[in-house]
Amino acid sequence: MALPARFIRQAAAIPVRDGQICIITSSSGRRWVIPKGMMEPGKTTAEIALQEAWEEAGLLGSLGQAVGTYQYEKYGGTCLVTVFLMQVHEVRDAFPEAGMRRRVWVHLDEALELIEEEGLRELMRHALLGPVAV
Repeated sequence: MALPARFIRQAAAIPVRDGQICIITSSSGRRWVIPKGMMEPGKTTAEIALQEAWEEAGLLGSLGQAVGTYQYEKYGGTCLVTVFLMQVHEVRDAFPEAGMRRRVWVHLDEALELIEEEGLRELMRHALLGPVAV
């Protein structure tokens, strides 16, 4: 398999609280996603994941280790997303992108139905349920 012409690195958080996951609408409002954003010079993937959770969903919390990566096509290249589980400690109603996104708390099965990106669904399933025996 040929390598993509360019990788665009991103970081994301799967926000979890009280057995539920927070998902948000994309900036266009047409899809359900998790908070995610482009890497910035001088910042770690963990720092970006926490920053995006705040900016896009109004969530504050702590991260564990990265649970994996997934890829998708956008911006004329392949986005490689490093994903962390985030334990949410605080939810605020006023946050930078509050006017452009919706935020909902759902159980894993509903999140898996609403999220279209197959790579993200598989990563969430594995991170929150563990490997499935065949």
